[in-house]
Amino acid sequence: MADETQDTPKDAPRDAGKDEAKEVSDDFTVREHTAPSGLRYTTTTGRLVLRREETTDGKAGGFKPKAEIFVVAYTKQDAEPDRPVTFAFNGGPGSASVWLHLGLLGPRLVDSGDVGAMTPAPFGLVDNPESLLESSDLVMIDPVSTGYSRVVEGEKADEFHAFVQDRDLVAEVIRLWTTRNNRWLSPKYLVGESYGTLRAVAVAGRLFDAYGMAVNGLGLISTVLNMSTLRFFPGSDLPYALHLPTYAAIAHFHGLHGDRELADVVREAEEYAARDFGYALTQGTRLTPEEHDDVVARLHAITRLDEDFIRRTNLRWAYHEFAAELLRSEGLAVGRIDARFTARPENLQASDSMDDPSIRAITGPYSAAMNHYVRAELGYENDLPYEILTARVQPWSYRTFEGAPVDVSGVLERLLVHNPTLRVHVDYGYHDGATPHFAAEYVWAHMNLDDDARARFTHHYHEAGHMMYLNPVARRAQLRALRAFVTGGRDGQE
Repeated sequence: MADETQDTPKDAPRDAGKDEAKEVSDDFTVREHTAPSGLRYTTTTGRLVLRREETTDGKAGGFKPKAEIFVVAYTKQDAEPDRPVTFAFNGGPGSASVWLHLGLLGPRLVDSGDVGAMTPAPFGLVDNPESLLESSDLVMIDPVSTGYSRVVEGEKADEFHAFVQDRDLVAEVIRLWTTRNNRWLSPKYLVGESYGTLRAVAVAGRLFDAYGMAVNGLGLISTVLNMSTLRFFPGSDLPYALHLPTYAAIAHFHGLHGDRELADVVREAEEYAARDFGYALTQGTRLTPEEHDDVVARLHAITRLDEDFIRRTNLRWAYHEFAAELLRSEGLAVGRIDARFTARPENLQASDSMDDPSIRAITGPYSAAMNHYVRAELGYENDLPYEILTARVQPWSYRTFEGAPVDVSGVLERLLVHNPTLRVHVDYGYHDGATPHFAAEYVWAHMNLDDDARARFTHHYHEAGHMMYLNPVARRAQLRALRAFVTGGRDGQE
């Protein structure tokens, strides 16, 4: 892809039933740009055809096209040989990489505004002076059915809506791009957000096991490596305790803790969640009435939820119930992706809030920005809808983990042993109701790592939500740390 020098024509629309054997080819557009900093870079935008070697009755059937994966690659012109390259993707499953692309990493940012001061339609784009591109080449990847990525004619998209197949596909995109661009000797980093953190660890494991490719670092933004820490279901008390510090932080943001410091509120909740509340949940009906009353009173003090609500839920409530309940008296529900956002629910009596005000607030700006940017500035044209956050990937298959938690922390343990220089950067948002910081910390605490491996982690906390880069202060801090991280600097604890 790096040797493209001009726009190349796109594939014409393929009609079902016509010329079924028609060859599918890459369709890249290449453009040159100059950032305000003076950095000269090239963008290569389009769909990369992935092929799979097939056999029939033991006979080679050749490499058959399976999917066309949309990527946007940013490469510095006349770069030094040891310039890092960062591969990035979001999660979902079902999310395109647009959020990290135009919200954090790329040279252009969506002009979305932030909570309380959102930019009105038709929105816009601005330069990103702290872009990771200043320190590393970037390759943004959209998995199957997201963005412009699709399976080829005759293939089933459902095949790739699964943990293993998705892992292998993303790993193959990285291997192929690295090979074609002669970047095997470049420092390589993977950055994922949300489910993308689970994907990043799994892909790093696949790259190492299948191709012998060792990555230098993993950037984990809003982390979930073990799904059992997040999923609310009968018989599992763990998520109820691990969400408690996040509930406290959200209540603090909405002014329910008076003039107390956020750090003090969160610390109190963490200590109670790890000790007394965890114990109380394991006791169930064995709690005496006095003990039960004490737990209710403590939970009210920490979360500011009504005591009657806490009693009715038997000390256990899912996040969607919390979102509906916290500001019910004000006629508002809080967001999940970013609980700083609020909105009037359609049903004021609803027991839970499945509609996320934060997603509603940011989808418009990011959609408008990406659909404009890809054509007007990157020069790529495609009449498919750009799928930003789609349900088309559901149901997502975790059959690999049948009968066990969806958990890749063991893969990360192994990678840290086999690759003794692998480093891990972790970003947390205190107001993130989707991947609470205390749940990620629980996973780190239960990993079998020596002191050297633990010293290769850096942890960064932000007063923001799941997409902490919506907050300009958090975004700048996040990018300073990421730029130091990919250039090999020890960016320190925050």
